[in-house]
Amino acid sequence: MKVMKSSRKADYAAKHAPPFCEIWFVDKGKHVWTREASNCLPPMLDPSEITLTDAFNNHKSDLINNPPFRNGKLFGEESDQWKVALSVARNSFLHRSLQRSSSPKDITAPSGSNSEMVVAKYDSEVEEKRFHDYIIEARKETEISKNEAFAELLKRKGLESDAVETINKVKDYEAAHAREVQLRKEVENALKTTKWELKKILKQREELLMGITQASLETFQNKKQKIRRHKEEATRCLEWWKSHRQVGTLYYSDFLLVNATAEFTRFSVSDLHTVTCNFSESFKIGQGGCGCVFKGEIRDRSVAIKKLHPLNMQGISEFHEEVQILSKLQHPHLVAVIGACPEAWSLVYEFLPNGSIQDHLSPKANKCPLTWKIRTRIVAEISSALLYLHSYKPVEIVHGDLKPENILLDLEFHCKIGDFGICRLMSEETSRCPSFRGSIDMISAFPYTDPELQRTGKLITKSDVYAFGIIILQLLTGRPPVGLASDIRQAVMCGKLASVLDLSAGDWPASVAKRLVEMGLQFCQVNSKDRSELKPTVVRDLKRLQLTEERTVPSFFLCPILQEIMYDPHVAADGFTYEGEALREWFKKGRETSPITNLKLSHLHLTPNRALQIAIQDWLCQS
Repeated sequence: MKVMKSSRKADYAAKHAPPFCEIWFVDKGKHVWTREASNCLPPMLDPSEITLTDAFNNHKSDLINNPPFRNGKLFGEESDQWKVALSVARNSFLHRSLQRSSSPKDITAPSGSNSEMVVAKYDSEVEEKRFHDYIIEARKETEISKNEAFAELLKRKGLESDAVETINKVKDYEAAHAREVQLRKEVENALKTTKWELKKILKQREELLMGITQASLETFQNKKQKIRRHKEEATRCLEWWKSHRQVGTLYYSDFLLVNATAEFTRFSVSDLHTVTCNFSESFKIGQGGCGCVFKGEIRDRSVAIKKLHPLNMQGISEFHEEVQILSKLQHPHLVAVIGACPEAWSLVYEFLPNGSIQDHLSPKANKCPLTWKIRTRIVAEISSALLYLHSYKPVEIVHGDLKPENILLDLEFHCKIGDFGICRLMSEETSRCPSFRGSIDMISAFPYTDPELQRTGKLITKSDVYAFGIIILQLLTGRPPVGLASDIRQAVMCGKLASVLDLSAGDWPASVAKRLVEMGLQFCQVNSKDRSELKPTVVRDLKRLQLTEERTVPSFFLCPILQEIMYDPHVAADGFTYEGEALREWFKKGRETSPITNLKLSHLHLTPNRALQIAIQDWLCQS
């Protein structure tokens, strides 16, 4: 009979007790069953029981060693696996119990079929309890493993999060590094560009400083030369006044600036060849009927070298005579003669950079037009220079070739008369000298030639006056000289003077234009007897035209007698300053009283007021 197990102890006793022992099993005072003695070996476990036990143990080990958390399954599949395991275990146990109950062994139930059912039920409950304990224990172990796995999962998640954050930081660092590298390259390129620009600016600055320094040196040298020339002129003027103080016929300090002992440089042929490159055509700046003009540099000074045609000269002696005369002519509005070279038939003049007034009157020359103030001043300066030449002693000098091409302008647009080197000396000996004939360019000088000179062949001072009158009309209108006088006469008669004035000079004051037209037409009369002569009063009137109507003349510049600007101020015995000529006329009428106080003067001597004269001249130059 198959032994039924009622508990662990009963089961253990039934399995391990010697087979020859008979064992009674009692539960709660009731006899349940008896294991009788036997001489055979104890019954072995059915293979299905072994298989079931091993399967359960293996399943338990798998649950412990490989919890569901390691496969990413926390709750759902775990409960399903436990249910399957319990179901298999229960079915196997019932099947085994039925086999034991039906086994034809010698074990028999004491109370028939009911007892067997009770025993089977009891055994089933015991078996379930045993399996339940196993399951609870496995669950506890599984819960512990699950908690450990969950902790490891959290730790893993934390590590993964830290790894992702670290990777992101690395990427950010790499991106920042790349930006830093790019920024560094840009900064280096910008630095290189800045250094290159700075180097360029420094180079330009050095060049500019060199240019400014060079220009400053040139300006200083020019000023130095100008001051030296002014000093020489002032010295000559002072010496002349000292030697001619007793003469009372002069009215303007700039009329007669003669120094008979003025230094005159004689140049050699090699000197002129050196400064003109053997009179190269590239150095030629002009050509006329009497010779060619070349530009050069002598002793850091620009000069104009006029090379005369030898055929126009009679000989070295005549040329030397003319040079001696030229060396004595000194006037601020005459081109200064620096020296000469008799062997090369050349005269050396100062160079004037602004060309001639013809260049500024001609539209083809592309020169800036002269304003009416400059033109009026040029008229006054020409009259001053002509008066000086015509008043020269011992013989008066006639220019003979006065035209716009021979009136040159300096940097400040002050004019100087040039080309008077082949002048005509008004004496019988020199007038018959052939060296003065054929020296004029008749094509350009014809409109300025005195009509009486063409008839008589006699050159007089009024011949220059005629040319001067034509030049005045040209400065007014800017028109060519041919037929100009008759056109202006017609315009004046019709009252249309404004229609012939040169508008490029600006708005001509009516009084200035009218006065210049009157003088110009008087000077260019066909008959020389009808022409006005150049006198100090005429020159003074022309100088007065430079003043604008809006500019107030200081009262102490005016003569108390004439109520006009003084050009030759003298101090009388009453302490007041008058125009010298006006005061002399006052004395010639037998008056010995002061024109202002009407008191008798202690003496009739006059003292030149040089300080006031210089102040008036400076004021006039600024107008």
